Amino acid sequence: MKPEIRKINLRIERSIENWEIYHALREIIANAFDEQYITNSKDITIFKDEKNNWHIRDFGRGIKAECFTQDESTEKLSNPNLIGKFGVGLKEALATLDHNNISVIIKSCHGLFTFGKSPQDGSNNIVTLISIYPPKNTTFLGTEFIFRGISDKDIEQAKNLFLRFSESFVLENAAVGQVLKKNGNYAAIYINGVKAASEQNFLFSYNITSLDSKMLKTIYRERPHVGRSAYADKVKEILVSCRTQKLAKLLINDMANYSQGTNHDELSWLEVQENAIKILNSFSKAIFLTPEDLQNYANLVDRAQGERYEIIKIPSNLKQRIHGSLDITGTPIRNIDQFYHDYKKGFKFRFVATEDLQPDEREIFNTTTTIFNMIGGKPVHVKHIEIAEKMLKELKSNQEADGFWDSSTGTIIINRSQLTSIKNYTATLLHELSHATSGSPDESRNFENELTKLLGSLSARLFEKKQPPEKMQTRFWHKFLKK
Repeated sequence: MKPEIRKINLRIERSIENWEIYHALREIIANAFDEQYITNSKDITIFKDEKNNWHIRDFGRGIKAECFTQDESTEKLSNPNLIGKFGVGLKEALATLDHNNISVIIKSCHGLFTFGKSPQDGSNNIVTLISIYPPKNTTFLGTEFIFRGISDKDIEQAKNLFLRFSESFVLENAAVGQVLKKNGNYAAIYINGVKAASEQNFLFSYNITSLDSKMLKTIYRERPHVGRSAYADKVKEILVSCRTQKLAKLLINDMANYSQGTNHDELSWLEVQENAIKILNSFSKAIFLTPEDLQNYANLVDRAQGERYEIIKIPSNLKQRIHGSLDITGTPIRNIDQFYHDYKKGFKFRFVATEDLQPDEREIFNTTTTIFNMIGGKPVHVKHIEIAEKMLKELKSNQEADGFWDSSTGTIIINRSQLTSIKNYTATLLHELSHATSGSPDESRNFENELTKLLGSLSARLFEKKQPPEKMQTRFWHKFLKK
């Protein structure tokens, strides 16, 4: 039976820049995978027959003549899980194969398709002819491409562009893609399972499965190489959405190389570093410290190590980013400030009752009301003044604090050692009152302003001109000035 001859200009006479034979095979394999996905049919096959011809076959609906003329596939454009989006890859694949003198036969239940060339009517232009033979088997499943002139190397190179044929191990499945273990020196960037780029300094390989409008404008499956700017945001999004401790640990271990400048490129993204810390803070007993923290807070570091915390070094800019943040379970991230806060919260004071003080200590403690009167009275939110002989350690030293303001109970706690002199006791009481009234920490402007205000009030009462000098020299102030 004579074939139906259609003169269809497939525009495959133009050269395809930078395309090799394996790029053309990639398009045909990608279309086969798409058809498998759409029809939920069995796995595609790639094999060589006894005549050394290579075959690529899917088991879907079968190719039709219209498939060679369409510019875009609406079906593919509307399905985010397909490899191909634009329906033009087949024609460019045929162009590449034609330029490399590869013979192609395609068969399906809709016919047998072969290709030739002929001058276009009335011109010197050469167009491609599609010869369509009636199908020998109308029950034939899918589409089968048969190639003459394809080498084993061509097939292997094409298969290497697909995640399905790789030996990549999935480290984590995320909402927008997968993190894969890198094979060899180069990481692979896959788009819906098709390799789009290689990265020399990435820690992992990635398979991006959710494409936004920005990527659709930039990435074309038919391009053999895609620039990082097209997929960097998606890679970052994958890593930030990850939640496994194993992956977070790999990222943190690599981040430890930041001071030598040998960490991988993903660790240059603060969002990725932050997410890794949030995961580890949730699953492990770790504390995150900068090199400066290790030097400045040696006593707390020793305490943390004694309590078997894992010390994880982080850069200073990351410390600022995670300050006051919560991990993925809603727990505060454990940096040096949080560790000290937890230490203070769990600390048990050893209080001393007034009747257990020594007479000299009790006499000094009993001046508390006089001191309050000199500064205008006790602040309303200060409920108690307590003496303790076991105190918190200072943040930057291994010494016990002279005093402590507990805002949760409205209590000023003063170290018993301050009762050795009225000068020390007054100074510590005023210091903690400044914390109580300002609500601010040491070395802050609000604290300094409040302390200055209290000292000013005290000085004004001491040297008030309206008050006779002999009345200023009370027994209390005589002791204060003497000591």
